[in-house]
Amino acid sequence: MSTFVLVPGLWLGAWAWDEVVEPLRAAGHTVHAVSLTGVAERSGEAGPEVGVERHITDLTDLMTREDLWDVVLVAHSGGAVPVTGAADRMPERIRRVVYVDSGPIADGVALADLWEPGYRAQMEASVVDGHRLPLPSFEDFVAAGTSIDGMDEAALARFRERATAHPFAAVTEPLRLTGGGQTLPKALVSCSFPLEQVRALIAAGHPYFAALGGPEWELRELATGHWPMFSRPGDTAAVLAEIGELPQR
Repeated sequence: MSTFVLVPGLWLGAWAWDEVVEPLRAAGHTVHAVSLTGVAERSGEAGPEVGVERHITDLTDLMTREDLWDVVLVAHSGGAVPVTGAADRMPERIRRVVYVDSGPIADGVALADLWEPGYRAQMEASVVDGHRLPLPSFEDFVAAGTSIDGMDEAALARFRERATAHPFAAVTEPLRLTGGGQTLPKALVSCSFPLEQVRALIAAGHPYFAALGGPEWELRELATGHWPMFSRPGDTAAVLAEIGELPQR
């Protein structure tokens, strides 16, 4: 059995993993779903000082407090930033890092640096009180190329109702790495991109995908939209369980 730490993307808390947690725990796995500082039930802790380092500390504190070892550390979307940082700081506690429709962030890069200039400008213009980034409209997501496939009106309404503003510094503060997690086993669960396309981008040396061609990587496909924990939760749990049980290299 595996020990999972599940980190959601922007605007989401631990609740986003509810329908993934249930089948994983039913199968005997230990699961910790995370709400990062300033988001969901922790939205009252938001402030201009809450950024990447605070969110990395959320994860390292959890692993220390709960005495977690041999962890399968899972990042969805923007959760890749604190997950990459936590794996860098505590590689000895990590069994495998799993990126769900996301990927590792390089040293010195902020999440917002990966956004197209027009989308970044739109997001920056929406910031409230100088430090809170509200959830965009789903129309804006689609226009930016973020898929909502597999989510019906009820799922979209639940997402909209429960999402909270995200600390803006968490997307603008560059990630700082020491190199500690570079050789850890890693996996990609690609949802928005077919694996055939991912492999082509790796082969072409695309800067966002080239690193995924290393021997430490396992590649999986779960064809759906960008939020598989909402659109295909049972299948998301199944692919995570499969990856969690892969032997170490």
